[in-house]
Amino acid sequence: EAGAAGGRWRCGRCANGAALRWCISGTLCVSFLGLGLSIAVLGPTFPTLAANVGKNVSDIYYIFVGRSLGYLGGSVVGGGLLDCMNASLLLALSMLGTTAGLYAIPWCTESLLLTISMSVIGGSMGILDTGGNVLALYTWGSEAGPHLQALHFSFAAGAFLAPIVAQMDLGRSESEELAGAEKTNQSVLKSVPTASAPSTTPALNGHRDEGFLWSYIFIGTYILFVSIFFFVLYSKSSSARDKSKASARKDRLAKYHWPLVGLLFVFFLFYVGAEVTYGSYVFTYATVFAEMTESAAAALNSVFWGTFAVCRGAAIFGAAFLSPATMIVMSLLCSAASSTALAFFAHYGAALWVGTAMYGASMATIFPSGIAWIEQYTVVEGKTASLFVVGAALGEMCIPVVVGYLQGRYHHIPVVMYTAFVTSIVTVLLFPAMYKLANWPQERDLQEVRDMETQKTLLSNSGLTEDEEEHVREWNDADFEVIEMKDKLKNSLTDISCRIPGDSPAEVSLQPHVDDALADPPVVADGSPGRQNGSVDWEKSE
Repeated sequence: EAGAAGGRWRCGRCANGAALRWCISGTLCVSFLGLGLSIAVLGPTFPTLAANVGKNVSDIYYIFVGRSLGYLGGSVVGGGLLDCMNASLLLALSMLGTTAGLYAIPWCTESLLLTISMSVIGGSMGILDTGGNVLALYTWGSEAGPHLQALHFSFAAGAFLAPIVAQMDLGRSESEELAGAEKTNQSVLKSVPTASAPSTTPALNGHRDEGFLWSYIFIGTYILFVSIFFFVLYSKSSSARDKSKASARKDRLAKYHWPLVGLLFVFFLFYVGAEVTYGSYVFTYATVFAEMTESAAAALNSVFWGTFAVCRGAAIFGAAFLSPATMIVMSLLCSAASSTALAFFAHYGAALWVGTAMYGASMATIFPSGIAWIEQYTVVEGKTASLFVVGAALGEMCIPVVVGYLQGRYHHIPVVMYTAFVTSIVTVLLFPAMYKLANWPQERDLQEVRDMETQKTLLSNSGLTEDEEEHVREWNDADFEVIEMKDKLKNSLTDISCRIPGDSPAEVSLQPHVDDALADPPVVADGSPGRQNGSVDWEKSE
């Protein structure tokens, strides 16, 4: 009865642990949905932000810089904090920071305040991005692949929904504003285009502020509710259990941990930079080089992001059957093939459409698969994950800027397509190097394990008792140490003899004594070496 009760207690504890893990995954997914909403809502509300501070759209580009710098700083700081405090608590506090920034933006009438709010949001989102990936790895370990894919699919879904949420309020405010303008002055309505009204109007009326306000208030309130779930998870977590898991994970630290992390940092820099660059410039390429209409170019852009989101959702189920390395190799091969078609055959319409769809699909799974892959070989802690996020953020910042600069100087060259081709080649070359570096120490360790297993098999077939087997192991280890010492002494004596011309008296006098000292001791009948004879030999050598 006691055994049955203990079994039921263990089953109940396992069920509670599994339920808690699924709750953590669900909370992370809804939090990354809010992350996508927070990042993507800036685009459709950008003209209204400029009007709020009384500036043109082209004059407030620095809010992007502020948010990016905050994102980088939040990733670095969050990586350090994850190693010294509870992950659920840290994510809850970061989401409160995001909520505060979103609530403050509608009332920012100064560009400095707007930039500070954007920096706060960026820093909080950097902590969430780093901590979310680490918490998923801590929770699921080697089974984290599908959950990481679900995490990043939720981000893509949030980015897709953000323009819809913003357009609901903006569309209502624009219709009310146009209705009021019709009653006051019909001629002004005909002379001023609707699309440019937000950037040229020096002041905003209450309707536009109200519509703009509710877009950010809605997202901020959603994130506030999600933070409550993280606080609940923090109350259910055990600090002692977290510390024991962290200490156990540190034992798996790879020998070449930091070189491997550095290579993956560069890998993510080129991958994310290529993804953002193509998504940002494919519309311009389609209108300038392919001579498409704006509607067709917009459709091409939608094909890229649509296949990206669909394949990221399908990867949730694919990761349950395929290893992270397999998914990365498949994505890299598709990326290389599609970027080659785009770089050299994009002047054919079919190649442009098919290549764009294939390129978007190939970019969908690389980032979450890369994190799941490296976790199989080494420990991914807060600082490690922060480097991955920083590398991705630097690629997102730097590569599009370089491509824009080069495209401005060389108008007749499709720089964006050649950039996609070059970055795909770089990533294809980097992954085999990372794979070899990650597996090389394990190959040596596996050889040592095989040797130990062979030794155990030989001992088990010898018919000896456990005490005798342990005695034999000790003397085998001692024999190996003596052989190594003998080799070292002989090598040193050989070096001395090489430096002394002719037959050195030192070599003649020392060599017999060394041979006597290093000679294998005689073994008596019971299998143990004769210690008395060994001591006599050492006395003679002295």
